[in-house]
Amino acid sequence: MAHPHTAAYTRDRGLVDYGAEVENEIATIHAVIEQNADLSTRYSPRWLALKLLEEDEDILEKLHSNQNHTGLIAQAATSVEHLRAVYGDDVDTIIADRRYGWIHGLVKETVQHTTTERLSLSDKIDRIATNRVLGIPIFLALMWVVFKVTTDVAGPYLDWVDGVIGGPITNWVVAILGVLGLDGGWVESLFVDGIIAGVGGVLVFVPVMMSLYLALAILEDSGYMARAAFVMDRLMHALGLHGKSFLPMIVGFGCTVPAFYATRTLENEKDRILTGLLVPFMSCGARLPVYALFAAIFFPENAGAVIFWMYITGIVVAIVLGVILKNTLFKGKEQAPFVMELPPYRLPTLKAIWFHMWERTRGFVRKAWGLIMATSVIIWVLLAIPVGGSGAFANTAVDKSAFAAVSQGMAPIFKPAGFGNWRASGALVTGFVAKEVVVGTMAQVYAVEEGEEAAESTTFFEDVGAILTSFVGATVDTLKSLPLIVGIDLFEGEEEEELTDLMVAVRDDFEATSNGHGALASLSFMLFVLLYTPCMVAVAAERQELGAKWTWVSVVGQLALAWIIAAIVFQGGMLLGLG
Repeated sequence: MAHPHTAAYTRDRGLVDYGAEVENEIATIHAVIEQNADLSTRYSPRWLALKLLEEDEDILEKLHSNQNHTGLIAQAATSVEHLRAVYGDDVDTIIADRRYGWIHGLVKETVQHTTTERLSLSDKIDRIATNRVLGIPIFLALMWVVFKVTTDVAGPYLDWVDGVIGGPITNWVVAILGVLGLDGGWVESLFVDGIIAGVGGVLVFVPVMMSLYLALAILEDSGYMARAAFVMDRLMHALGLHGKSFLPMIVGFGCTVPAFYATRTLENEKDRILTGLLVPFMSCGARLPVYALFAAIFFPENAGAVIFWMYITGIVVAIVLGVILKNTLFKGKEQAPFVMELPPYRLPTLKAIWFHMWERTRGFVRKAWGLIMATSVIIWVLLAIPVGGSGAFANTAVDKSAFAAVSQGMAPIFKPAGFGNWRASGALVTGFVAKEVVVGTMAQVYAVEEGEEAAESTTFFEDVGAILTSFVGATVDTLKSLPLIVGIDLFEGEEEEELTDLMVAVRDDFEATSNGHGALASLSFMLFVLLYTPCMVAVAAERQELGAKWTWVSVVGQLALAWIIAAIVFQGGMLLGLG
């Protein structure tokens, strides 16, 4: 009789032949099992050997409860490590692949077709969509469309929400406070600059969230999401990630908040956490105003190239950090096996798309707004409290506020990075609320007058009419942008512009703080904005998705990494005579 691990034995018994290497390890474990009469009687030795090679948790738990099986467990672990070294892949994946191959061969040899077998439409599409050469470019093109939908298409509605909150809603609250005799004081400032700004900080992201979830719902319900994960799996595994990890990272270029929620497409907790730790290094759209301001001030002839390389730097940092985390914090944690059946392509239904989009957006608003409001109110209090000078509460100069005092205390920390002035430090603090606030904060702390015209008084019905009219206008702008989703041009058409008063003030302050190395200090500042903690909405989403422990690891780690890289760039540039 043939030995249990030979090809002849498996063929004669109708068993799956897993190949010489796997069969040898099966035979080795098989022999150990046969030495234990109880095990060989209770289980089929070959079946038990396969389960041990697959690292079946239930079987391992049962064996661990009996000290008599320590030798068997040790032998199984040795066999698993050997097969991993030989194949460079998980053993359960290898076994599953062999089983599918055996089934395919069996069907091909035994099933007879009376008519010529025709490829289904799904099979024909997959020959292109999952092609080893074309699969990744097709996936990247579709992700580019998702990215454009998340940012450009939602842009008009984002401006509409911002306008409604900052216009009619603010006017109505001020009017109600006036009726109650509470207008013009700190109560009005609290409601307008604290509470409304806090809730608005959440609601302004709703169009972005809805557009993202719309695109994701279409991809998921159509069946393409499974193909995307299949195509990107090999590349992502090289970085210690899952194939589906690529989607949240692409979405992160539009907004970090929906990128965190997009990690829900990952079933394995380890993959979801590792992906979530890397998502913040993708430059979200809110960072772009900061890049644009400093690139225009210090690199006017190469502003486009500087902005482009800021995005590339984020990608490179994420890749390097992913490899480091894979071999440190996540060392020894196995990648989730990637054996899946590709579903047929389907036409998504409007009901299913709306359900997915609404449920996910509602969850975001419900769970994130509380933290946003609390943080906004805290920042408002710091700006309202006078520290020195003749100002009163909620009526004091910015440089005499508690905000300025805190910023002045933090400024020395950033001196090695070249921007150790309190104004830049304070802007980074408010940048935690939203990265685009960095520029607005600078306009305040540098005392630059924008010359805004006084708003005209309007009635309630005029405000409602303006809301509806602006909504229609946003819809028209969105429809106009649809044909241009893939036609963006970042570098052409740049014109040299004169520096504004804000730009001059920022330039002079950075030059003075860095002893004449303003360009180098500005580059260091942009890198810090790229790498440090994302906005508080994103942190709220991160805590919701990853938990408090990993959120703290992410926040502290990003702050440390941002400071280290910014300091290295500035100090290294000084040594090389740059800037």
